[in-house]
Amino acid sequence: MDKKKVAVPLVCHGHSRPVVDLFYSPVTPDGYFLISASKDSTPMLRNGETGDWIGTFQGHKGAVWSACLDTNALRAASGSADFSAKIWDALTGDVLHSFEHKHIVRACAFSEDTHMLLTGGFEKILRIYDLNRPDAAPREIEKSPGSVRNVTWLHSDQTILSCCTDMGGVRLWDVRSGKIVQTLETKSPVTSAEVSQDGRFITTTDGSSVKFWDANHYGLVKSYNMPCAVESASLEPKYGNKFVTGGEDMWVRVFDFFTGEELACNKGHHGPVHCVRFSPVGESYASGSEDGTIRIWQLGPANSEDQEVATANGKTKVTANDVARKIEGFHIPKDGQAEG
Repeated sequence: MDKKKVAVPLVCHGHSRPVVDLFYSPVTPDGYFLISASKDSTPMLRNGETGDWIGTFQGHKGAVWSACLDTNALRAASGSADFSAKIWDALTGDVLHSFEHKHIVRACAFSEDTHMLLTGGFEKILRIYDLNRPDAAPREIEKSPGSVRNVTWLHSDQTILSCCTDMGGVRLWDVRSGKIVQTLETKSPVTSAEVSQDGRFITTTDGSSVKFWDANHYGLVKSYNMPCAVESASLEPKYGNKFVTGGEDMWVRVFDFFTGEELACNKGHHGPVHCVRFSPVGESYASGSEDGTIRIWQLGPANSEDQEVATANGKTKVTANDVARKIEGFHIPKDGQAEG
């Protein structure tokens, strides 16, 4: 029997209630960042690579269900049970704008060009706020058929994706017309939806199923049944060959995208896993749980093929630098000197 290496994650404490949403920024000149939403009402910003705490955004008076960063990681946004969505200065932690709603805000997302904020929640209305004119009334998209759980942008901000807490399916809206142009059918309500970094796939979870959809033609590409009810899944951004899932059984699993084979099963959380996300460089992934912790796991070689040194033409696949980078506890900066 193969002895599987036990993964030792970076454990990020700080939240006093369940962690319900995670979001990685793209890579910026200052590195990449991770923001977390929690029922404790205070989103937290961390260094995405090390998990080190940078700051806490204080101002909400209810559970925060959603948190995200803009493309440059200069502003954060959050959606809360206090009936508001807030925009924050990610450098100072100050509130820049507070957008009042008439019910719980479950989801928020910056547009790719960073000029707009999309919100959705229990009101069943998708709203687009113009961040260049924050005092102007938002544009309201045609009423959602159900209470909104997730929102995101795709197709260079020409399309909006939404899913509902109380019904199955993923709805795709044309921003210009404000109409639903496509519904991706699922049996159960969709608990998470992610657009891949290259814009090719939409990754969704519903019930105990993880599905991958063509983000341009909307066909179902892959569907895998999981060992338990899953709340979240994320596709590896660099090669698209693996995906990670989290759910009710408290374990964080890694699977092969092409075959559905389980490559790793990480144990450590003490409550259901509500959210999982790959970092933008694909070397690690984060999980957030009912237990109030965030865990950052290194991907590492998960099977023998990844560790194969010789290729058909006799050249080596794995360089010394690649091996050094995978040595636990070391970070190799650009100048090549190891830091402990």
